[in-house]
Amino acid sequence: MQIVIVIPARLESSRLKRKMLVDLEGEPLIVRTYQRAKSAQCAGRVVVATDSSEIAGVLQSVGAEVIMTGRAMCGSERVAEAASNIEGDVFINLQGDEPLIDPGNIDLLAEPYLDGRNPDSATLVYPVLPGDYMTLDNPNIVKVVKDRNGFALYFSRSQIPFQQIGNASTICYRHIGIYAFRRDVLRDFAGLGSSMLEKEESLEQLRLLENGYRMLCVETASDSPGVNTPDDLHLVRTMFREESRDRELK
Repeated sequence: MQIVIVIPARLESSRLKRKMLVDLEGEPLIVRTYQRAKSAQCAGRVVVATDSSEIAGVLQSVGAEVIMTGRAMCGSERVAEAASNIEGDVFINLQGDEPLIDPGNIDLLAEPYLDGRNPDSATLVYPVLPGDYMTLDNPNIVKVVKDRNGFALYFSRSQIPFQQIGNASTICYRHIGIYAFRRDVLRDFAGLGSSMLEKEESLEQLRLLENGYRMLCVETASDSPGVNTPDDLHLVRTMFREESRDRELK
């Protein structure tokens, strides 16, 4: 089983300008994400897929492998274009704005393929505490509900499922921005075209669900924030400094 990590990265971003190149304690954010991906054990190859020569230059200066892609596509389409020129059985789409991703979580996502389950696609989810409405009501945090077998029923920027006040038994999950695809499913995804729910929620993974593909939700006990807004960047910088300090003390 040959697993490849592909990190899609574009320079334009609406909520945080040029976020892939913002400084994160001495290195651009995209470089920090690439460094985390290289620490995962499941993949023999890590590639960054981008349409920006500026991003490519920064990454190549640190020895990263870069594949140039076309413009105006979602992250998984960019991964699919890069994958068409790469040998591999499973492709992991690690969003470029996840500089604190635990490499162990990348390996966790690969397990369903390495143990023979071989789902169409897979992603990571993290449980949200009952009553955590700051998370549930935040449209920048994607929520997911899954069936009894662990497959995603729906992803949304809205609160799902709706929680009755005081119902502590309801389990909610936050979606972590990383996907794994079998090669054939990734190829199919790129050829399907944007779907109605995908456009409405601005969530590319809904394209697969609308077209009858299944996405396995792998639960993790380790969470890390992505970077979408200036507030996210401030939080991640603080957490990165704390991690660095802890390593120095060991």
